[in-house]
Amino acid sequence: MKILMNDELIDREQAKVDIEDRGYQFGDGVYEVIRVYNGEVFTIDEHLERLKRSAGELKISLPYELETLKNRIRELVSVNQVRDGGIYMQVTRGVSARNHLFPGSDVSAQLAAYPIPSKRPAELQKSGVEVMTAEDIRWKRCDIKSLNLLGNVMAKQAAADAGKYETIFVRDGVVTEGSSTNFYAVKDGTVYTHPANHFILNGITRLKIMEACQNAGVDTVEKEIMASELGQYDEVFISSTTIEVMPVVKIDDRSYSEGRPGPITLLIQKAFRELLTD
Repeated sequence: MKILMNDELIDREQAKVDIEDRGYQFGDGVYEVIRVYNGEVFTIDEHLERLKRSAGELKISLPYELETLKNRIRELVSVNQVRDGGIYMQVTRGVSARNHLFPGSDVSAQLAAYPIPSKRPAELQKSGVEVMTAEDIRWKRCDIKSLNLLGNVMAKQAAADAGKYETIFVRDGVVTEGSSTNFYAVKDGTVYTHPANHFILNGITRLKIMEACQNAGVDTVEKEIMASELGQYDEVFISSTTIEVMPVVKIDDRSYSEGRPGPITLLIQKAFRELLTD
């Protein structure tokens, strides 16, 4: 396997991370996961624009222009012959002596990218999944796709320990998103999802789902969803780059759509997949 380290493609065995890399010591960096379908990098422009925005919010200067990075990512996909999978990419503030203060301008950001396995979870998309809710204990800049994911990791593990697929966060009574997913609820044929503010990551798949809804004639509304009102909704689903549109059939002890994916969710699944062939 070839790895992209800064602007060089090297063998995985050659890839090294300095112990004073700020990503390693502080989680001081940002990342993206990009899906590859049939050898094509899906929504690469949107992902790279979000990477640039996240880095900018943390005052990290990307080491390369986006067009250069796009070409290197496509080269990485080609040289590794990735057909159906994904690319993980991260940028840290760089390598410097451990200090909470930002290093000087002589320290350059460090970039790494490599292929990851990623296949559509087709069977779960057909059957739906069960999830649980938990308090959202994360920081208030969830719109930045940073390397600081400990709250997400703990929530994901709590779900696994409870035999659930995902944890859905609730902040001050409001449903925000999942530990690695965006959240949607359906009522009378309309899809509701949390506004794209500092409390959620504005997922690229989320944006494509809203496009798919428009194509399918399904109305979408961005509004706060109260946890106390979850029982009023007809269907629920979650999304991410790797799981696409995933039906939720149970939240805690509350079932939806008689324990199977609902009709609007299935319609959106179909509309989303049609975007992949455009």
